[in-house]
Amino acid sequence: MLLLIASTNPGKIREFRQMLAPAMGDIQFTDLAQYPQAKSVDETGQTFLANACLKASGYAGQLKIWSLADDSGLAVDALGGKPGVFSARWASMHQRGEGDHPNNDLLLEQLQTIPPERRTARFVCSLALADPTGRVILTASDAVEGEILRQPRGDGGFGYDPLFFVRSLGKTTAELPPQEKNRISHRGKALVRLAALMRRTALR
Repeated sequence: MLLLIASTNPGKIREFRQMLAPAMGDIQFTDLAQYPQAKSVDETGQTFLANACLKASGYAGQLKIWSLADDSGLAVDALGGKPGVFSARWASMHQRGEGDHPNNDLLLEQLQTIPPERRTARFVCSLALADPTGRVILTASDAVEGEILRQPRGDGGFGYDPLFFVRSLGKTTAELPPQEKNRISHRGKALVRLAALMRRTALR
């Protein structure tokens, strides 16, 4: 089975491969970098799951290939659950630049006056798997709880990882080695759920 990881994010692609390859050893992986002709799928959904389904279905239908898409992001309680589905483009939406550093800088600014006990947040991930006709056949979601620090820590991961502190581990997700991060992360736990569903339905 050839499976498209429907992403151009190198960090996500790496994590997908790391986590799915051991569980589903007979799958071959490709990603959107190998399909420059693919038209971008608009993420118009109001939830992570809706956007994951849009992407999986859209790319599978275009390319006639099994496609796995995720939508994930950070929900901060003090911001009413934002940036949420806009996590990757949070800074650009506020005309503050693009990419991880501007996103993190803006988040810190928005939480500047928020005390530690109100800086709770969670990473959320929803996954969708579509067959080559574009029909979504499996979905899975999960989350990891944490809090937002006042300054970044750690050089690993990507996105908001340097700010996301997991109290039970005493580290940010940017300070965790890949294997440990994959074990506790929103994406890691969602992928474990999806891999189990794939095995149960003989999608291998």
